[in-house]
Amino acid sequence: MPVSYAQKPLLGKLTLTSQLSAETGLHIGGGGENLDIGGLDKPVIRDPLTKYPYLPGSSIKGKLRSTLERLLNKPLNRTGGSGTWRYESDDLKDGFTEVEAGRFIAYEGANTCQISRLFGSTGGSKFWMPIETAREEGLYEENKNNPTSTIQNQNCIRINRGRNAPARLIIRDCHLIPESAEKLKQVDTGLYMTEWKFENGIDRVTAAANPRQLERVPAGSKFQFELVYTVENKDQAIEDLQNIAIALAILEDDALGGHGSRGYGKVRFQNFQFSYRSLAQYRQITSTPPGTSGLQPLETIPNTQVLLDNFGNLREYIEQRLLPGD
Repeated sequence: MPVSYAQKPLLGKLTLTSQLSAETGLHIGGGGENLDIGGLDKPVIRDPLTKYPYLPGSSIKGKLRSTLERLLNKPLNRTGGSGTWRYESDDLKDGFTEVEAGRFIAYEGANTCQISRLFGSTGGSKFWMPIETAREEGLYEENKNNPTSTIQNQNCIRINRGRNAPARLIIRDCHLIPESAEKLKQVDTGLYMTEWKFENGIDRVTAAANPRQLERVPAGSKFQFELVYTVENKDQAIEDLQNIAIALAILEDDALGGHGSRGYGKVRFQNFQFSYRSLAQYRQITSTPPGTSGLQPLETIPNTQVLLDNFGNLREYIEQRLLPGD
């Protein structure tokens, strides 16, 4: 059976929850619909039902991905629009992205790439793959009339379209914890649960002022953070989770959201809790006695530094539960 038609394995799901605290004012834009005189230039994103500010999972996931791309020194092989570049695997197997005529950048296939297996990848178009690999993967026949070339001493053929790789990592939207929401309701700034931040751009030649008003989630706001990691390969799970832990620690030393270089978006993660549910446990859910979830929790980890310092305990916890046959 060709690899492209093979079902992806599922060994279990590992859930990590934490409390995400804003150490400084934080802005993730919601794209204001109205341009009122004297109003906000950049409002924050809010829940349409409660009107509470929240942190989109997509923003956190994008930040973690870009952080790991830099950490792992991944090449920039895919355009992201508006003149930006990023990294992505063009296929499940290794090959070469043609970023411009005659210029090739090697990418790692999504089956082994530490970025693409975590965050997913969409198949590239008109990339190159070693001919032998294309034959093994069942991609040669449909592309056999395409040009061939020698790239980095390998005989390659151009592939019209690569295969997608679904992400193993899910990051939920982060909503305010109830205690924090109640405190923010008492904030007296003229805005509901947020604050104004007035800034001024000064023309270097004329000294003319260009004032702007941004909305921020105030420092001290606390959100519920949750991510879910799908275990598909027990040999890769430890490495993937270690990369996630490192990325979370780097995020604390960086910034989340916009305007980080001007002091916005310093965050901190506290009270990590891990739980794992194997495939066998999912199958037994209907027979589980009331009041028991089948989840196997790990002792709470207070912060990212302890998480990194004691990653060996997490490794042991995972290895004990990723049993053969699960």
